[in-house]
Amino acid sequence: MAPVTEHHDTLTDQPLFWRSAEGGEPPVLYLHGVPTSSDEWVTFLQRTGGLAPDLPGFGRSGKRGDGDFTMRGYDRFVEAFLDHAEVERVRLVVHDWGAVGLLWAQRFPERVERLVVINAVPLLPGYRWHPFARLWRRRGVGEVVIGLSTRWAWRRLLPRAVADQSWPHFDQGTQRAILQLYRASPEDALARAGLDLGSIDCPALVVWGGSDAYLPSAFADAYADALGGEADVLHLHDAGHWPWLDRPDAVDRIVAFLDA
Repeated sequence: MAPVTEHHDTLTDQPLFWRSAEGGEPPVLYLHGVPTSSDEWVTFLQRTGGLAPDLPGFGRSGKRGDGDFTMRGYDRFVEAFLDHAEVERVRLVVHDWGAVGLLWAQRFPERVERLVVINAVPLLPGYRWHPFARLWRRRGVGEVVIGLSTRWAWRRLLPRAVADQSWPHFDQGTQRAILQLYRASPEDALARAGLDLGSIDCPALVVWGGSDAYLPSAFADAYADALGGEADVLHLHDAGHWPWLDRPDAVDRIVAFLDA
């Protein structure tokens, strides 16, 4: 197991927290989703090495009110972060809203050696937001719903490990970032954001927990079909939105693919 190092830096005048571990080349870039942080990637970093930032608005990174918490803003962040880390080429792993890394990958497909997509927000036609997202997208209603969240409710909605990791960072800044991101992302914008997925022609693995309450498993195959390279799909019918928590063997499969 590689030791994981924590970094506290500044990027574009905002605090930046990220983790790194020694591993293979090129390094693996792990991008988390909502409402988590790089905390969810520690086990993976220990196995493969790589880099895992807390995205702006989440975890220990900056949450300033004038931040650009949109798909385009996160796309630019990924580019700036890799410049900051002095990394040119990566093996890319995205989960949930970590799918913003696919916007960067569509602009720089030559910089991606391998790709793993895990229960990612569909940048594809046909997706409809889940009920909580539809509430968050409504002005006024979203503020009330997200502001009334309690730790007890958090543990009812999320796996216990995810709830306990994310709750300490689920402050007003993260709530604001979530509302901005969802409100800037209507379903047609998601589909437009993935129009060039075919330009990503590296080997890919799509891993999908079939019991995901937010993202239907049909989008696993849709992602594989949309990508430009050879893509395998691993359906885990007895796993949820964080499939590696329900099926720890998924970690072995992902690590083996990244190291192939």
